[in-house]
Amino acid sequence: MTSPDLDLDSRIRALCRDAGLEATRVEWLPADLSLRRFARVHTTSRDTPTLVARVESAEDPAGRPAGVAPEPALEPIRALLEANGLPVPRRFGGDAAQGIDLIEDVGDLSLRVASGRLPPAERRALHRETCEWLPRLQRIAPVPGIAAFTRELDAPLFAYKADLVIRHGLPARGRATSPAEADAVRSAFARIAAEHARGPRRLAHRDLQSANVFVRPGAAPGARLRWIDLQGAFLAAPEYDLVCLLRDSYVELPEEEIAEHVAAVRPLLPDAPDAETFARRFDLLTLTRKGKDHARFLYAARERGDRRFLAHVPLTVRHLRGAAERSAARDPGLIDLASLIHELPEQPCAR
Repeated sequence: MTSPDLDLDSRIRALCRDAGLEATRVEWLPADLSLRRFARVHTTSRDTPTLVARVESAEDPAGRPAGVAPEPALEPIRALLEANGLPVPRRFGGDAAQGIDLIEDVGDLSLRVASGRLPPAERRALHRETCEWLPRLQRIAPVPGIAAFTRELDAPLFAYKADLVIRHGLPARGRATSPAEADAVRSAFARIAAEHARGPRRLAHRDLQSANVFVRPGAAPGARLRWIDLQGAFLAAPEYDLVCLLRDSYVELPEEEIAEHVAAVRPLLPDAPDAETFARRFDLLTLTRKGKDHARFLYAARERGDRRFLAHVPLTVRHLRGAAERSAARDPGLIDLASLIHELPEQPCAR
């Protein structure tokens, strides 16, 4: 891919030299929903033939609630997770002032891609291995100076997700959203926020979906995964990362497999929530997480002209419908939200 900035190429090459590596080529990688940029840097080193330059870009304020600070830098949360044995990329150097980090090249085989190539048993094992790291992540105690421990999934974030659903999700029905419908979404998300506030908080990756888990072919179990996109880590309910992984918009897992993964990891979590509490929060967080994802996919198509993610709308809607039905059966206060979700088409018009 053509370099977006020849001067940036030069800065990356200079940072590589500072790290004791000689860059021979800077190859820019395709962009995704994030505005952050990545380049694969080829070097003369036998031990490190490639690495990745991770370059911060001016963020889109629409990606967070008003008044909330932008996501923190990759460091020091990456270093903290590495020190606690979590499967994160190594760092070779960089410059915080320039917003550039030189990190381990985790390859191109994400769990998302691998899931479509591997036999079901192997794909299942990789998901199980990812789940098994979460008790260790959730046992990390707060560390002063690390922003992840001052950030949390709270009422303003739930309200922000509700607003995304109202502005970008519900219009997929092909008609305007009424004030009463908007109020029903806000009321339901506030109800979910209150339920979440009553539970424990643990460190969460925040975006532990298959696109952010990479597989190292040939590595032994326990050493074959790498997590990326770590900077958004925050405090949330113990179920949060499991919702991201097991109710993924990119990989559809059989319901019996989701139940098996949950049954295996739930008692190992530091808070070890009982099965009913776990199931209730898991479905509530699915509603808010998938509601946000659904809205963002449509926003990307309508506002940015990026239609790549529309292919993942059908699965996202199915996740929402299942969670809405189960949640409304437990709590009649969510019936109106469930009715609205039931109206969402699996094949929306993105114009």
